[in-house]
Amino acid sequence: MLTFHFISLFPEAFSSYLRESILKRAAAKRLVRFEFVNPRTFAEGRHRTVDDRPFGGGPGMVMMAEPIYRAVQSITRKTKSRGQKTRVILLSTRGKAFTNTAARRLAKYRHLIFICGRYEGVDERVAEHVADEEISVGNFILSGGELPALVVAEAVARQLKGVLGKRESLEEQKGSYPVYTRPPVWKSKNTRGRGFPVPPVLLSGDHKKIAEWRTRHGR
Repeated sequence: MLTFHFISLFPEAFSSYLRESILKRAAAKRLVRFEFVNPRTFAEGRHRTVDDRPFGGGPGMVMMAEPIYRAVQSITRKTKSRGQKTRVILLSTRGKAFTNTAARRLAKYRHLIFICGRYEGVDERVAEHVADEEISVGNFILSGGELPALVVAEAVARQLKGVLGKRESLEEQKGSYPVYTRPPVWKSKNTRGRGFPVPPVLLSGDHKKIAEWRTRHGR
């Protein structure tokens, strides 16, 4: 079983998606498990402060290293003492671009720990001394690391045997190409009577020609 640990100030942000997606089915099959840690639990002081102003000035607040470090340690103390392969990942716009190759690599671990930043980001010493790697899901900015963590988790889970109904559902197995379904000619009121047909080769029953067509039109 692969356990995904999400370190986030907003653990409830994950609940809706995990209740509806293939990840829910994977958890029901005991192929994956999800655990959540709020770094505020490990913050000091009456107000459990997890952020502070950036050195050098600038807008916003920065998440402090110590609460995140303690949150990670609360997990790795258990996993590493059992000899279970564990990887700590910081979701970051400065991270390495996430790919299917990375998903296959991460699927070999028993525990993946995602550090989900907020505000203006996370103290750089987390990237340097706490995380094993930084991952970016795209060249754009989001308000937090929760959505990127879900993207990575689903891509990794899909690599596990039994998560998908058929192994062939993996696009890296079958390729990515245009797909069509019924009706063979689609019309709608808004298309003003014009019909949009399925490419005839897909209706031909000739599997060799269909495979060739998919290869030509695939990516």
